[in-house]
Amino acid sequence: MSFGEPEGYDEQARPRRLGMRIRPRIAVAAACVVLGVGLIGGAVTGSWLVGEPGDDGARDTFAAAGNLWHGVPVDQLFPPTVIGKGAGPGGADRIWTRIAVAPDTGCAGAFDPLLRKALAPVGCERLLRATYTDATQSYVTTVGLLFTDADAAAMRSLDSRFTREGLDRRTDLMPRPYAAKGTPAAGFGDEQRASWTISVLTDAPVVVYAVSGWADGRTVDDPQPAEEAMDSGATTAVAQAGLGHEAQGLADRMERALRKNVGPSTEQSS
Repeated sequence: MSFGEPEGYDEQARPRRLGMRIRPRIAVAAACVVLGVGLIGGAVTGSWLVGEPGDDGARDTFAAAGNLWHGVPVDQLFPPTVIGKGAGPGGADRIWTRIAVAPDTGCAGAFDPLLRKALAPVGCERLLRATYTDATQSYVTTVGLLFTDADAAAMRSLDSRFTREGLDRRTDLMPRPYAAKGTPAAGFGDEQRASWTISVLTDAPVVVYAVSGWADGRTVDDPQPAEEAMDSGATTAVAQAGLGHEAQGLADRMERALRKNVGPSTEQSS
């Protein structure tokens, strides 16, 4: 698999060229260099892994996925425009525009303290984040990819714990947004978080998340996990605005992008 030269972005998401950090002899730079996939639309279902968790192919795929964060252009991980066919309430289409890409960092300050503690067993190799707005610039959503230090067993254990204890639905365990000056997300802080989703992958050392809010900076007193906000019977302001769909729709597409980049030969047909 070969990729183009990595690119980085400033707060307004303007491209800037970076050196080839994927060469082994060059130390990791503090700039945003990420994996590459094209604009993802439609559904990609199933797991990467063709074999069982103990198979050599599965282990190779898991390891390859963990190395993707420093290998390819940022535009191909966080596309400037994302089309969400059927991603909105009632199956409405969505179009999102990227307004900021954060420098790749560690995880300090990116999560509520209890969420950081819950994620600690898998470690933090690198965190990649981008913020998007919808076509009307009414909503803003930060999407994150946490590349962990964990092996497959540790990721399965964490996923089981999140499911068993409902950690992805607790309002005291929320990811934090990336607010960029001079963008519709400039006022997107902790108090503006309206809906969120967290997915612990078991076939890659990655945690995918998204957190959404209103672009006007309004405070949200009762945030809802995306799954609840997307329920057809939900009547809260967060649900009626479609903010659960904003978070889930973007998170799903970034997860599909991650999977697709590992290579079509490793994907199961849907």
